[in-house]
Amino acid sequence: MKLIDQAKKLPLSPGVYFFLNKKNEILYIGRAVFLRKRVLNYFQKNIDSRVAEMIRSASNIKFKKTGTLLEAVILEANLIKKHWPKYNVKEKDNRSFIYIVIPKTDYPKPIIVRGRELEKFPSATAKIFGPYQSLSLVKSALKIIRKIFPYSTCLPAKALAKAGRPFSDQPCFYYQIGLCPGLCIGAISKKEYQKNIKNIILLLSGQKNKLIKDLRKENPEKAGALKHIQDVALIAEVEKGWADVQNQGLKRIEAYDISHLSGKETYGSMAVFSGSEPEKSQYRLFKIKTALPSDDLRALEEMVLRRLKHKEWTLPDLILIDGGSPQINWISDVLKSRRLNIPLVGLAKSASRRSGDKLVFPPKTKKSFKELADSIKGILLKSRDEAHRFALKSSRRSRRRQF
Repeated sequence: MKLIDQAKKLPLSPGVYFFLNKKNEILYIGRAVFLRKRVLNYFQKNIDSRVAEMIRSASNIKFKKTGTLLEAVILEANLIKKHWPKYNVKEKDNRSFIYIVIPKTDYPKPIIVRGRELEKFPSATAKIFGPYQSLSLVKSALKIIRKIFPYSTCLPAKALAKAGRPFSDQPCFYYQIGLCPGLCIGAISKKEYQKNIKNIILLLSGQKNKLIKDLRKENPEKAGALKHIQDVALIAEVEKGWADVQNQGLKRIEAYDISHLSGKETYGSMAVFSGSEPEKSQYRLFKIKTALPSDDLRALEEMVLRRLKHKEWTLPDLILIDGGSPQINWISDVLKSRRLNIPLVGLAKSASRRSGDKLVFPPKTKKSFKELADSIKGILLKSRDEAHRFALKSSRRSRRRQF
């Protein structure tokens, strides 16, 4: 049976799907609200080149239905971690994937981190779940889980007292809306708190049925809530990744970075991504001629304007700048002055290492575009890193020539 005919026979239900090759090796794992609709997206015209390559290599589609989308998200992550399919991640580079970490402490809480931060959490000291491919999806999933199994983001009352710090007998905001079990006011014991965390761990491990069975004896109300999870909030976050990039028309992403090579000359580097894959033949390096060495804003402007003079190059569907609000606002004005309506986003270093790099947008950017950018943040990070890597590579080549 042809691949597209297999796709047409998939159920209209939540679940996880697998593309397999002739050797029955898993090429790609994905999740969906409606399996049939999601998988049929792969057979549209003008899809990303890497997706097209995967479809050509595939000979079979399998699937596993789940009761809810939340279960599909969890199952997808656990299966990717187990199999690391070729087309889920290139060269098994998980630095940009999202992970949930639960430290093995007295009063832990789930922490969201990027793959490059995992070295801070050895497996002996924490439970690690993932990889997930969307930050917004993980945040929404944890909100749903926290409603059933509350956890605290505040300090325990005992810890505050031991440290000699005053604490209020008023509960925190999250306690008042049912998301905190009252650790801040001593309303829950360590044993009970650990039960909630244990239940979260079981759920994220994909053991929902076992968890429901245990809860029926201990807490029937929570068993019922877990069995009938309302994950409507997640539906707005699904259908992301390569197909989302393609469907939104983001066929060409250009990432720009300013570097001071050899500590003297200023260069601008441009990396190009087609969907989710780098197009290295289209990378370009610009030697900055007019901007002063210390003026990165005008260096960016010079690079962008020189790039736009190349009418033979396809215009980007999205421009990514390595920088924060000053750089983004500056280039936004440059584009407006040329009457170019090209979506623009920046990646700025966050003050907190754990929160990772932050997406920055020009004023009045639509919420829908912000959500789209967040859903493909992994691709944007790769694009930025490629622009930086390309500049460093060119710098080494320049130094060798000088030597």
